[in-house]
Amino acid sequence: MLDRQAALSHLRKHIHKENLIKHMLACEACMEHLAKNLGEDAESWALAGLLHDIDYEMTTDCPNKHGIKALELLPCDQLSEDILDSIQSHAGHCDRKTIMAKALYAVDPLTGLVVASVLMTPTRRLKDLSPETVLKRYKEKRFAAGACREQIASCAEFGLSLEDFVNHCVCAMQNRAGDLGL
Repeated sequence: MLDRQAALSHLRKHIHKENLIKHMLACEACMEHLAKNLGEDAESWALAGLLHDIDYEMTTDCPNKHGIKALELLPCDQLSEDILDSIQSHAGHCDRKTIMAKALYAVDPLTGLVVASVLMTPTRRLKDLSPETVLKRYKEKRFAAGACREQIASCAEFGLSLEDFVNHCVCAMQNRAGDLGL
């Protein structure tokens, strides 16, 4: 299994935009936290979150290749089939069969909604953000419109209510606020 340090090194070869790296770190934090709370393999889940957008900068002009190009960039022999499937399925290239894939699909847009919510707080600090604020912003369809609400609500597919899902992810991101620059 690829270790986190090697994954970060590999990631930084292909991703140069710091905000995208922070998004991937946020997804890593949320996935790891969820795995621990759901009794799943936290290391694998964290890697799926960390590496899920490794091809994003290369595929911005060809979104239909996002998730597929990733398989060319990743050391596939060092990653489980579940991780690779989750990376492909978050981009819509295959069915989300595993709980990991379902979680990554829902986590991806939620991290953006959380960051947008933080940026609207007076202090602009994650530690000052409440899950209730994120849930309120979730209901405002025009706020962070790119954060697909249907995708976030798919947390029900892996057994979490929207409230619990948001609570877990806000907590996870608060625990890594320094890494996220928030």
